Amino acid sequence: MKLEYITISVLVLFIAAFAYTSSTGNHEWSGADDKPEAVIDDLTGGSYQPWAESIWTPPSGEIESLLFALQAAFGSIIIGYFLGYYRGLAKAKAAASYEGQEGNLNARSAR
Repeated sequence: MKLEYITISVLVLFIAAFAYTSSTGNHEWSGADDKPEAVIDDLTGGSYQPWAESIWTPPSGEIESLLFALQAAFGSIIIGYFLGYYRGLAKAKAAASYEGQEGNLNARSAR
C-alpha cells in the first residue's frame, strides 16, 4: 500500500512540474539533431564538409517522427521478447531443478 502512495505522489509531482513548465514561457519542444552541427561549425570555423548524406529524406517532420516511433516500438518489442524468453527459460530450469530435488526427497523417505 505504501508503494502505491509513493508512486502516485511521484506521478502527481511530475505532472504538476510538467504542467507548470509548459504553461509558463515560450518553449520549443524539439529534438537535438541540429545542436551537433552548430558545435562542429564553431569548432572548425565552418570549414567542415560532411562526408555522407542521407539516401532519403522524409517528406515532413511528422513522417520522420512516425518512423522514429515505429523504430523505437520495434526495438522495444525485440528487447521485451528476449527478456521474457530468458526469464521463462530461467523459471523452467528452476522448476525442473525443484522437481528433481523433490523426487530425490521422496525416494529417500520411501527407504
